Amino acid sequence: MSSRSVVIGAFVLGALLCAGLLGLGRSVTQGFLAARALERSVTVKGLSEREVPADVAIWPIRFSEAGDDLVALYASIEQNNARVVEFLKARGFGADEISTSAPSIVDREAQGYGRSDGPRFRYTATSSLTVYSTRVEQVRETMNDLVELGKQGLALSQQDYEARTQFLFTGLNALKPEMIEEATRNAREVASRFAEDSESTLGKIRRASQGQFSIEDRDSNTPHVKKVRVVSTVEYYLSD
Repeated sequence: MSSRSVVIGAFVLGALLCAGLLGLGRSVTQGFLAARALERSVTVKGLSEREVPADVAIWPIRFSEAGDDLVALYASIEQNNARVVEFLKARGFGADEISTSAPSIVDREAQGYGRSDGPRFRYTATSSLTVYSTRVEQVRETMNDLVELGKQGLALSQQDYEARTQFLFTGLNALKPEMIEEATRNAREVASRFAEDSESTLGKIRRASQGQFSIEDRDSNTPHVKKVRVVSTVEYYLSD
């Protein structure tokens, strides 16, 4: 083979290698740019809220009595428990909605309180009855009538922390699908506006996380009205 042929062959081989390297470099560059484009994303939050009425009421009724005769005190507690139950049944509550706890007795002398600061009874008894009902409005109306028991001589503990009425909402599972859908839809609307403002195109979801559902009183004056809330966090791809 002549030297001229060798030179020409080497030139052609070199040209082919250069072309291949240029093509490879171009492919790598395009792939890198495509990967970088896929890395562009926006993270947004979507909110869904509902106001719902409580569907369960837990209403504790507590009253206290005092005396020096423990046997007579227990008898009086039992009698007054029966009066409270009668009061509740007269307003439509069934026996399955009313429960009675054993009375709590405090012996002042056993605790070393003594009676040096004035006349005191030795024993103090506190009795608790609880109404557990799904008839929330009936409970609220009857709470207003509880003054009738006070007029009969029962020392009711209405302001006691342990005697606070609780209103619950137990229908969360029925709301979850609709609220999650709404929160996700709101998140996409926010992401779409962002993409439009940044002259980008909104792509598919990269990742998403559903926040915890919360159930709170709407406000301190209406504990029987609940606010259900969920926030979803969604990350979308962006492209030019």
